Amino acid sequence: MAGLTRSVRALQSATKIFFPLVQGVRSAAHWNDDWKPGPYPKTEAERIAAARKYGLLPEDYEPYPDDGWGYGDYPKLPIVSAESRDPYEDYDFPEYRRNFGEPVHADFDIYGLDRIKHEHTDPQTPLQQLGFFVCIVGGCSLMAYLCHGTGKYEMKPPQIPYSGEVHYTFEKADSQ
Repeated sequence: MAGLTRSVRALQSATKIFFPLVQGVRSAAHWNDDWKPGPYPKTEAERIAAARKYGLLPEDYEPYPDDGWGYGDYPKLPIVSAESRDPYEDYDFPEYRRNFGEPVHADFDIYGLDRIKHEHTDPQTPLQQLGFFVCIVGGCSLMAYLCHGTGKYEMKPPQIPYSGEVHYTFEKADSQ
């Protein structure tokens, strides 16, 4: 344990020497504030600037309503999951079927990573699904009932190598 404590203290002193270098690298990196949406556009010039910021045409850009939920100038995009997009297009990130810098839906973590087609409808109605369930479970139950025996099973004789010989006993062995 003492060796671990010494190595941690040595690491702490080494990082103090290189702290300005580490701090410089951290300040150069992107941080969460870089991706925060700006304020809600109030003028046409702000609206055009926000559309350019997200790589959209001004006529295609529509921000979320300013209702206090904090979306700011982020564009209101349709829900399009990865499965709904063209599978033959050459994407920068083929597993998500999206390109670098492409704006995504505000709830991308819900809609983008799963493989759900949101325009998909079930081929069966709930009543049909219930009918299938009842038929399958009822059929299995009927088969189990019909194939169940009377409960009187044949017993085979015990497998003892030599009949008439005692193989074990719980009595104390006689000392001879």
